[in-house]
Amino acid sequence: MGGRPFIAARIEFKKPSRKPASVSTTLASRWSLSLSKRLFDVVFAVLILTISAVPMLLIAFLVRVLSKGPAIYIQTRVGRNGRLFSIYKFRSMTIATRQDAGLGLTKDGDSRITSLGRWLRRLKLDELPQFYNILRGDMSVVGPRPKLPQYAEFCEPSYRPGITGAATIAFRCEEKILSRVDPEDLNDFYHQRIKPLKTRIDSRYMRRATFWSDLRLITTTLVACFTTGRVPSSFRDLHNVPQAGTLSSTMISPQGGWRSEKRPLAADEESELALAE
Repeated sequence: MGGRPFIAARIEFKKPSRKPASVSTTLASRWSLSLSKRLFDVVFAVLILTISAVPMLLIAFLVRVLSKGPAIYIQTRVGRNGRLFSIYKFRSMTIATRQDAGLGLTKDGDSRITSLGRWLRRLKLDELPQFYNILRGDMSVVGPRPKLPQYAEFCEPSYRPGITGAATIAFRCEEKILSRVDPEDLNDFYHQRIKPLKTRIDSRYMRRATFWSDLRLITTTLVACFTTGRVPSSFRDLHNVPQAGTLSSTMISPQGGWRSEKRPLAADEESELALAE
C-alpha cells in the first residue's frame, strides 16, 4: 500500500483561540435533553450497526479500491456544549481536493464526487459510520447537523447534533440549489441565504421535539433516500430568495452573476413552509 492509510483520513480545524464575550445556548424541549432520548439513540445505533455491519465492510472495501485514498473520512466538528469531536463518514469525494474544499460545500454534478460516492450520498449510506459517533455520545439520531468549529463559535447547543434533522429534510435538495449559483459566490450565497434559514428551522424543531416527532423525521429520512426531493418553493426562483437574517439578499441574474439587494427579514412562517414541503 506504499504506507498510505487504508482506513481513515483526518482533517482538523483549529478551534477559535478566543470566544466571543457572549455565547448563546440554544433552547430545547425536555425530550431533546432527556435520558430517554439518549437510551433510544443507543438502542437504535446498535440495531443499525448490527444490521449493516457486513454492508459497511463491503462499502469500505469498494471505496478504498475504486478511488485513491482511505475508506473513512474524519473531520473535526462541534458537538454538545461546544465540545469538539471527530465525525466519521465513508469517503465520497477525491481525497486531494477534499482537503482543499474550504467549507466543504458541494453542488449537484460536483466533479469531486466519485462515481461510488454519488450513490452513497444519494442513499445516505456515507453517513452510516456516524452511528458509531452516537455510541460514543458525540451525536444523536435526530438533531441539527454538526458544524465546523469556525462557524459554530457563537452558539453552544445544549443538545447533541444529529445524523438527520428538520433542516436536513427541508433542504435535501440543497445541492440542486447550489448548482445554480456561480462558484465564486457559492460561500456567500450559502451563508446569507441557506444557513440562516436552516438554523431557524432546526432551532424551532428542537424547541418542540418529542419522541413521536423524532420517529416521523426518521421515517421521512428513510423515504427521502428513495424518492426525488423537491426544491423548497422559496428557492425555486433565485431572483426572490427569502432572507433569514439582516444580511443583504442575493439576486441571480440571467447571465449567472449576482448583486446584493436589501429585502425584508424572513418570517417564522417561511421556516415552517420549508419544513412542511
